[in-house]
Amino acid sequence: MQKKLILDSDLLTVTLDRLCQELIENHPDFENTVIIGLQPRGIFLAEWIHEKLVASLKKDIPLGYLDATFHRDDFRRREIPAKASETKVPFLIEGKKVILIDDVLYTGRTVRAALDAMIAFGRPEKVELLVLIDRKRTRELPIAADYVGNYVNTLDSQRVLVELDSDHKHHKIWLINKD
Repeated sequence: MQKKLILDSDLLTVTLDRLCQELIENHPDFENTVIIGLQPRGIFLAEWIHEKLVASLKKDIPLGYLDATFHRDDFRRREIPAKASETKVPFLIEGKKVILIDDVLYTGRTVRAALDAMIAFGRPEKVELLVLIDRKRTRELPIAADYVGNYVNTLDSQRVLVELDSDHKHHKIWLINKD
């Protein structure tokens, strides 16, 4: 198995700072905006971005976690059933601008499932997608991110491994060749 480092902790911090600035430019007051992290791995990124935005804006921004497992189109096709994670959206999204956050955009199927799952919490005014890594040329559905940390050209035989830790000091994003 070959690994190539895409982002280390320092570059990831710069990337997230840039993404936060882009969000502030497009949502200056965050008055009608909520952040939702996709379970399981998008929530760590959502929490980190939320923390940075709250510190910068000195304003409370609603944060939720969404699991789209049961809305996936391949849910019943798997040999091993997928395990659901907690959905915690303690607010309605009716009429709100939603920033949906995930770590890696691959085929687009998880995002499609998340859009279906969000409807249980109301009809949003607008949904924007923020991803840390956009795997180019792997999309199966016409889904595109509004905010991207890094674009990576990948093959189907490769995967992106996101290693985030709780102290925000030893992060690594890898491109792995499955040999």
